[in-house]
Amino acid sequence: MINRDLLTAALGVSVLFACTSASAAPKVVATIMPIHSLVAGVMQGVGEPGLLVRGVASPHNYQLRPSDAAKLETANVVFWVGGWFETFLEKPLATLGRKAHIVTLIRAKGIRLLRNRKSGAWDDSDHNQGEQQQEHGERENEHGHGEFNAHVWLDPGNARAIVDLITAELSAVDPTNTATYLSNGRRLKRRIETLDSEVAKRLRSVRDKPYAVFHDAYQYLEKYYGLNAVGSITVSPERKPSARHLRELRTKIKELKVRCVFSEPQFQSALVKTVIEGSDARRGVLDPIGSVFKPGPDAYFDMMNANVSAITNCLSYG
Repeated sequence: MINRDLLTAALGVSVLFACTSASAAPKVVATIMPIHSLVAGVMQGVGEPGLLVRGVASPHNYQLRPSDAAKLETANVVFWVGGWFETFLEKPLATLGRKAHIVTLIRAKGIRLLRNRKSGAWDDSDHNQGEQQQEHGERENEHGHGEFNAHVWLDPGNARAIVDLITAELSAVDPTNTATYLSNGRRLKRRIETLDSEVAKRLRSVRDKPYAVFHDAYQYLEKYYGLNAVGSITVSPERKPSARHLRELRTKIKELKVRCVFSEPQFQSALVKTVIEGSDARRGVLDPIGSVFKPGPDAYFDMMNANVSAITNCLSYG
């Protein structure tokens, strides 16, 4: 059920969009594929949102194209994770998107936030710190950029909270289609619940198998399903790992008998070869934004299933 407070609060913006006609769908833009997919699911039968970051491009270093600027200039609503994730969009939103209603999804009510870990070779203190949670996401100005891990959509509970916010915001902007948004939102949340149950079963046999990732993008997936991730090559893609860190991670991979180290299609994979050298670890590929999938209502589910398959296939050997 859609949270009443969310819907009531979101309806307050509807007066800004009185010009939206009953026959025209609102012009909606989403920044990255997983968010676009959830927005597209809520909008089915009404319209299609625009997508900014496409293919193997990364939101960490994306540069707007003229077509992206045009989408922002005409948008009624823009959905983004938040300023400390899509950093490329902060200034454009203040100029190109000044007429749009900006929805920051990391502030959604019910979002479970995990703090960023301080290093790539995680120890007990990093894990304990990561488990500190905030029940509400309005912490950007209070705590500053970068304190919380922004890959919130990889937690199915967070995905359902995001769907609630999307539904409420679209209903506020386009009240004539509220019934469709509400129906789509309920159906989408049931689909996420089914996905959650299936993923939990698939990951059960590999929960204790140690693995490492390219960067700390999967903490929500790891915590939600109780996986045994032990470190990352880098904390953030913008930060090149030091030679000392790579040596420490290589030692940890050998000592813990790490089964797999995962690269990402958006970033160089040569470092994975470096850290697994001399160990029995295998190489795999994870993608937190599902860059290879066709954008649309199914893409979020395709991405989640592909990542789960990559994890189970790489950790199940031996």
